[in-house]
Amino acid sequence: SEDPSVTLFREYLRIDTVHPKPDYDAAVRFLERVGTELGLACQKVEVCQGRVVLVLTWQGTNPHLRSVLLNSHTDVVPVFEEHWTYPPFEAVKDSQGNIYARGAQDMKCVSIQYLEAVRRLKAEGKCFARTIHLTFVPDEEVGGHKGMEMFVQRPEFRALNVGFALDEGLASPSDTFSVFYGEKSPWWIKVKCTGSPGHGSRFITNTAAEKMHKVINSFLAFRESEKQRLKSDSSLTLGDVTSLNLTMLEGGVSFNVVPSEMAAGFDIRIPPTVDLKAFEEQVATWCRGAGDGVTYEFHQKCMDQHVTSTEESDPWWKAFSGVCRDMKLQLKLEIFPAATDSRYIRAVRHPAIGFSPMNRTPVLLHDHNEFLNEQVFLRGIDIYAHLLPALASVPPLPSEG
Repeated sequence: SEDPSVTLFREYLRIDTVHPKPDYDAAVRFLERVGTELGLACQKVEVCQGRVVLVLTWQGTNPHLRSVLLNSHTDVVPVFEEHWTYPPFEAVKDSQGNIYARGAQDMKCVSIQYLEAVRRLKAEGKCFARTIHLTFVPDEEVGGHKGMEMFVQRPEFRALNVGFALDEGLASPSDTFSVFYGEKSPWWIKVKCTGSPGHGSRFITNTAAEKMHKVINSFLAFRESEKQRLKSDSSLTLGDVTSLNLTMLEGGVSFNVVPSEMAAGFDIRIPPTVDLKAFEEQVATWCRGAGDGVTYEFHQKCMDQHVTSTEESDPWWKAFSGVCRDMKLQLKLEIFPAATDSRYIRAVRHPAIGFSPMNRTPVLLHDHNEFLNEQVFLRGIDIYAHLLPALASVPPLPSEG
């Protein structure tokens, strides 16, 4: 009695694509099988050894027009099974229709919703002017460096002739649907402090620890100010403020030895409204203020701040928002608080919206007992089945002649 779309979703969830050893081959075989069933053209692009992007294509009637890209990633984050009510790769469905599995929200649901929306539209005999591409990419959960970041630089991506892209969003506990038109720039900074070493029994001056204390105080004071700014202004979301966390501390060799070097790692996520050059100067000021021998280096430094237009004059946004109005979907426009593969798509100048049609659902990505209700999942297919015709029928743009 289960809806076949739900059965397919649960089958995909059972494929173990968890890091550090995701079974990408099994995922690609599964998705290629479904694409072939739907009559979609299949292309596999190995962006580096062992990392394949699968492209499924529904050709439009006017291939000269820019295409619609539906992107999703195949990998999922690790689990702590002892904290799960059900095994995280069995896709157990409880009596309320909640499907428990790693990837239920992030983001195997969206992959299947895309495919099942295409299945429905093809069964209805529909065809559209614009080509629709579905891309299934690896390694998003570890930064996308061997996935979308490499793919957008390849000729196979340029050949897709992308006009507009959809990618993942977040669940929403309320009636509204979250829509993300931009993302924060992730900066991972490692600060190193050098100082005088010595015996742990003495008051050594100019120590690495004293300098590190000043550095941490400066960084965390800024963190507190942004936290209070978010708390005091109800119009702000997490995506509107800069988040900062101390995530690593290194140093010391023995209890009785004052170390000559200490290091701290910070994870900083910066909204597109912030002047990045000015912010880096602030970081440099904090480090200079801690004394001599204090340096910093970037382990990640995203400088792209492109956002996607949400003006009604924009034809892509007009098509997307128009469907949502017709379906009486309440949208909440936000900057994504973390990072997705959308940032790489925007960085090569293609508009992209992050959208996972899951309202009235707790946000459980990367959490224990991640689940999605089957009715919410099926409603998402219906939403995409309305969105895709509108996007694939956007009239020719001036740049398309």
